[in-house]
Amino acid sequence: MFVATTLFLKDTMTPLNSGRKKEGVVGPRRFVYRTVSLDDIKLIKNGMKTTINDVVMGVSLAGLSRYLNTRYGEAKEDKGATEKKNNLPKNIRLRATLIMNVRPSSGIHGLAEMMEKGSKAKWGNKIGFVLLPFNIALQDDPLDYVRQMKATIDRKKHSREAMVTFFIIEMVLKLFGAKTAAFLLHRVVNHTTTCFSNIVGPVEEISFYGYPMVFIAPTVYGQPHGLMIHFLSYNNKMTLVLSVDEETVPNPHQAMR
Repeated sequence: MFVATTLFLKDTMTPLNSGRKKEGVVGPRRFVYRTVSLDDIKLIKNGMKTTINDVVMGVSLAGLSRYLNTRYGEAKEDKGATEKKNNLPKNIRLRATLIMNVRPSSGIHGLAEMMEKGSKAKWGNKIGFVLLPFNIALQDDPLDYVRQMKATIDRKKHSREAMVTFFIIEMVLKLFGAKTAAFLLHRVVNHTTTCFSNIVGPVEEISFYGYPMVFIAPTVYGQPHGLMIHFLSYNNKMTLVLSVDEETVPNPHQAMR
């Protein structure tokens, strides 16, 4: 899948990527966020015997499906489409690029520990990709979105896709140099619809120069995706952040519903 995506396999043209700028050109972006209780997410997780990651991915699938359904409905001539009416075309290929750190020892380590001979704590990150498909469809039961994403993520966990893509990129970097490796990475990202990250933040409240931090909302700028989704847990809260291209997603608050 990684090789095919690099060479020719592109996602379906949808309202989430039809406004993408030309390659190498970054347009204005908007950033919106929403904070919810982490206890609510844990309640679903425990009831369905899944993980927090499964739940937030299910929430993302539900949001993407409903947002695209609304956008396709608005494009119809009769203008009578509602969110309950299925306006989605069939067989939409929509994938998210998940960037993962595959180094054996994760977390933060002291400098002295990293400099010890034979230490498992290595310098830097080892970045691999996972291409996660989203089955865009309307579901009567909202929990079906979580069930679908759990099944997809479970398959990906057994595929070792992140390790394989890391070794491919590392081999290309050693054989052909950084410019070719960067071109390869850009091709993969540019042929998918969105990028997704889910980070475990501090469990307790932290402060910055004595000022307590109420919430943390991470995001990035410069990627070719018209939509990027971030989840970060912090102090028993979960913050969802959308980074959107203004031309692609002119109404980001609607996508946040």
